[in-house]
Amino acid sequence: MTGIKSAGQKHLLIVPGRAYPELAQGIADELHTEVLPTVAYDFANGEIYVRFSESVRGADCYVVQSHTAPLNKWVMEQMIMVDALKRASAARITVVAPFFPYARQDKKHQGREPISARLIADLFKTAGADRLMSVDLHAAQEQGFFDGPWDHLYAQPVLIDYVKRRVDQTNLTIVSPDAGRIRVAEKWANKLGGCELAFVHKTRDTTRPNVAVAHRVVGTVEGRTCVLVDDLIDTGGTIAEAVKVLLHSGAKDVIVAATHGVLSPPAAERLSTCGAREIIVTDTLPISADKRFPQLTILPIAPLLASAIRTVFDDGSVTALFDQE
Repeated sequence: MTGIKSAGQKHLLIVPGRAYPELAQGIADELHTEVLPTVAYDFANGEIYVRFSESVRGADCYVVQSHTAPLNKWVMEQMIMVDALKRASAARITVVAPFFPYARQDKKHQGREPISARLIADLFKTAGADRLMSVDLHAAQEQGFFDGPWDHLYAQPVLIDYVKRRVDQTNLTIVSPDAGRIRVAEKWANKLGGCELAFVHKTRDTTRPNVAVAHRVVGTVEGRTCVLVDDLIDTGGTIAEAVKVLLHSGAKDVIVAATHGVLSPPAAERLSTCGAREIIVTDTLPISADKRFPQLTILPIAPLLASAIRTVFDDGSVTALFDQE
């Protein structure tokens, strides 16, 4: 039978969604197991059918889905998979959504707007999920949207381990792309030996998606290597403008590090020509060939997810995986 059994005969299953099956397989490889054989396809009108080829009764199931475009389809598929597992008597169902869908809609900016991240959490609960697991939520307080455990993982150790090998830490400034994410930049600075901090002052028009204007840098960047850190890169406009502002302000070199590489067009064009030496992301989302460019580095996230899944399965402490927290 597929999966891992503990000494107490608990049974762990990795359940792959179709959005990015390579990630589920990577997690299974790290755990030295196989993914659950699954049949899934679309009907002519777009409805989704799912069936599991083996028994899941009494199993601890981890449903892995990357919410890339077409995002709404993959959200629906993951909910259908959860419902199927629940009806097949799975003991515990964890939704593994490394890039949580609609996470940027975590509050109302104007009247008569939804809080879509809360809606998605409610839908997963209604479908039958017992637990959620995500990497670098857009806002950490979104964990309160789900009535149950939500394991919030951090890609910072993965990114920092790589950046340490790429920069001179004696001449380093960590830069936040806006004032709202300065706390994340502070954590980076602490892990890199207490280096300088700066942020880019910008304005954003809440009526226009993916539009922000960078104005000036607050902090010391002249003659220094700057690491610009963020949770995600979508169309690349904010990051590209921030890189240009840093270079215009005298930065010697700029490296960008972000967890989620959404990279919606025209991100590849913007980022490849903005002047950054390197753009580093993890593979929480699939990055197709047309989104790649010479300066892009993609780091694997499967080892982190596998460690967290194994810890949850063994009833251990996920927090202990992140000593900086």
